[in-house]
Amino acid sequence: MRVLVIGGDGYCGWATALYLSNHGHDVGILDSLVRRHWDNELCINTLTPIAPIQQRLQRWKDLTGKSIDLFIGDLCNYEFLQKAMLQFQPDAVVHFGEQRSAPFSMIDREHAVLTQANNVIGTLNLLYVMHEHFPNSHLVKLGTMGEYGTPNIDIEEGYITIEHNGRKDTLPYPKQPGSFYHLSKVHDSHNIHFACKIWGLRATDLNQGIVYGVLTDETGMDELLINRLDYDGVFGTALNRFCIQAAIGHPLTVYGKGGQTRGFLDIRDTVRCVEIAINNPANAGEFRVFNQFTELFSIGDIATMVQKAGAKLDLSIEVNHLDNPRVELEEHYFNAKNTRLIDLGLDPHYLSDSLLDSLLNFAVKYKERVNEKEILPRVKWKG
Repeated sequence: MRVLVIGGDGYCGWATALYLSNHGHDVGILDSLVRRHWDNELCINTLTPIAPIQQRLQRWKDLTGKSIDLFIGDLCNYEFLQKAMLQFQPDAVVHFGEQRSAPFSMIDREHAVLTQANNVIGTLNLLYVMHEHFPNSHLVKLGTMGEYGTPNIDIEEGYITIEHNGRKDTLPYPKQPGSFYHLSKVHDSHNIHFACKIWGLRATDLNQGIVYGVLTDETGMDELLINRLDYDGVFGTALNRFCIQAAIGHPLTVYGKGGQTRGFLDIRDTVRCVEIAINNPANAGEFRVFNQFTELFSIGDIATMVQKAGAKLDLSIEVNHLDNPRVELEEHYFNAKNTRLIDLGLDPHYLSDSLLDSLLNFAVKYKERVNEKEILPRVKWKG
C-alpha cells in the first residue's frame, strides 16, 4: 500500500517507516522536525547520534534501493497537509505526529497549550483532509494506554458493555488521563470517533503502552539509520531510562513507591502492530481500539529486572525511590486486555534477560553522550 507516516522522524515513527518500506509498502514521511527543536529548547540530546532526516533517507536508499518520500511541514498548517497528501495519495495514514511527553505538557501553561493545540488541531486537520479527499483511506492513530488511567476494574479495548437501571449498552470506555498530554489523546479519540460516525471514515486507535528498545532489523542496519533513545526526565521512558542510568552508574530513578503498573512492549512489536492494523483495515464508519502492549509490569519490577541484568554485566546498580513529581496512584489495581492484535497475528517479543543485556550494552556503548544533569525529573505536576 501507499502509507504516509506522520511523525516519521521520531522514535516510533522512524522505526515504523523503515519497517513498512522494507516490507514492500510505498512509504512517505511527513514531519515538521519540531521534536529536534524541542531537544534544543530543553538543552537535551538523545543518547544516540541522529543524522539529519535527508541523510538518513539517502542512506536507506543506498542500502536497500527503496525511496521514502519526504514532506517537511506542520500538521497544523491545513494547506500544507492537504497539498502533501494530494501529492502522495495514501491508502493508509499512520499518525505519530504529536507531542508525546506527559512531563513536557506539564512544564507550564505555554507547554500545556502547545501540546493540546498541536495534537488536537493537527488531528482535526488530518480528519478533514481525509473526509474531503481520502474517505476510503484508513487512519491508524497512535493513542496511549494512559488515556484509561488506573481504574479499579479491568480495562477493556476501547469499549465497555454496561447495564444501568435495567438497560444495557456498549459505550466508550471511561477515560481518566493523567496529564495535559494524555488529555489531548482523549480529545483525539473523541474527535476521530465522531468523524467516523458522521463521515463514515475508517480508523484504528492503537492505545500503546510504554515502548522500550532501540534496534529493529532496519534501524540496526547502519549507524546513520540508528533510532533515537531518550534518557532525560522529560522525554525518556521508564525501561530505556533505567538501562541508561545503569550504564553510567547512576541510581535508578523510581518515582515514589514504584507500584505504578503499566503496559510495556518492544519497539519491534510497535512496528509489527502498525503493519497488522494496516493489513486488516477498519470498516467504513468504524472506530476500532486496540490496546497495544504485550506485558504488564510495575515500575519497581522493571527496576529490579534491570538491576539483576546489570549484575551479570558487573554493573553495580542502586535503586533510589524519589519523591514522585507526578500526581498518580503509586499502588493500584491494573488489569488491561490486549487480545485483538494477538488474534490478528501478533507474535510478541517478551522482555527477556537477553534483551536487557542488549539494551544495557547499547547504553554502555554510547554512555559518553549522557548528560547526568538531565537524568533527574525537573517537571512537577503541581508546579
